[in-house]
Amino acid sequence: MRGSRPERNAEGDSNDEFGADSDGSRPSVVSLFTALIPPAVARRTIAASVTTDRGVYERDEPVEITVAFKNRLPIPVELPTPRQRRWGWTIDGHLEASNERLYTREQPATFDFRGGERKRLSVTWNGRLERVRNQGRRESVVPEPGEYEIRAFVATDETASRPSDSTTIRLE
Repeated sequence: MRGSRPERNAEGDSNDEFGADSDGSRPSVVSLFTALIPPAVARRTIAASVTTDRGVYERDEPVEITVAFKNRLPIPVELPTPRQRRWGWTIDGHLEASNERLYTREQPATFDFRGGERKRLSVTWNGRLERVRNQGRRESVVPEPGEYEIRAFVATDETASRPSDSTTIRLE
């Protein structure tokens, strides 16, 4: 006697018993719902945090920076980025502690998060500011004593609000 469900192909056909492709070519309910979340809403669902291993450092001492991004929703979200850079960090507004223009591919990308996912990243700032002077001459400068802001962010369109967080360290 035949059941009401279609038989599975013993050769491993890519269709499941309900006719959905298991290779991901047909969207699931979750992926359809994810696609309905506007980028402005998706940006608000991601929480960013940045911490350092200490609050005070000697000048020219490496600083361990930990960045975390968390999807606060139980469903996946996709954050579109205008370039291949998905996230970044700055020291007093200078991307990766440098005034040198950094190039990333102009091709758009997405920073994808599963439901409730937390992404944790670490970077070490060498404690110096990289500067490009006249005629492209580069130099590595030890910053003056004082307070410096470290900011981490999702590299969404700069004209929109972007998930970010900052902390302040002191160099002595």
